[in-house]
Amino acid sequence: MDESPSGQTRSRIYTAPRTDISQNQGKFRIHFNFPGRAVPDHDDHGYGPLATVVESFMDPGTLIRMHQHRNEEIISWVPEGVMRHDDRQGNELVTDSDHLMVMNAGSGFWHSEETLADDPPLRMLQIFVRPHSLDLEPGIQHEPIADPIAGEWRHLFGPEGTDAPLSVRNDVDFYDCRLAAGTTTTLPSRPGGHTYLYVFDGAVEVGENSIGFTESALVTGDDDVAVTATEDATIVAFSIKPDAPITRQGTIGR
Repeated sequence: MDESPSGQTRSRIYTAPRTDISQNQGKFRIHFNFPGRAVPDHDDHGYGPLATVVESFMDPGTLIRMHQHRNEEIISWVPEGVMRHDDRQGNELVTDSDHLMVMNAGSGFWHSEETLADDPPLRMLQIFVRPHSLDLEPGIQHEPIADPIAGEWRHLFGPEGTDAPLSVRNDVDFYDCRLAAGTTTTLPSRPGGHTYLYVFDGAVEVGENSIGFTESALVTGDDDVAVTATEDATIVAFSIKPDAPITRQGTIGR
């Protein structure tokens, strides 16, 4: 990477097609997106503290029985449908387009997920972040989130101790944005950080790269990178400190 006159590191953009890594359990289907695999010769399927971004589908009337996670931070972002959560700490939570859930699994957290027969079909992202340390205190965060503003990035979670609405125990910030066709925004960035972009719906151009439905890009560098919608789009972005200390013993997000 080269440096610009301002001292910023000029970005390189690595694109990835829709993932072909999936599991089909009938009424529950998942597609695994591994941000590290976008970069040639990268020796990790994840990228720093961001382990994987999972596109998940649940049909109405689906139950995923009580199971345990350990040593990972699991974020549920639900723009379509309703995800119902129960756990052994007595929480009964509903996550939808107005709420975000962060499960800080730590030393161990048991939960189940369900859609009722009269719920709409669910399509969501479950994001797995590697914590900085093993066997941390388990817990859960579930909060209403601000209404989206068209064309603006909405900050949804970030590292502990920051002003993000919800927190994870490593150096990742998460944003979403709804862009109308023909409009442009700037990819979130920070000094020394890299950014992973995923197109949940629609299509965009990032620099000179076209990125369509469920495709992604990893942007290394911290200069300004334009994102232009070529059709109405819902996009998410993760601002990552790539050399943050990580653990790799999560139940799924290794």
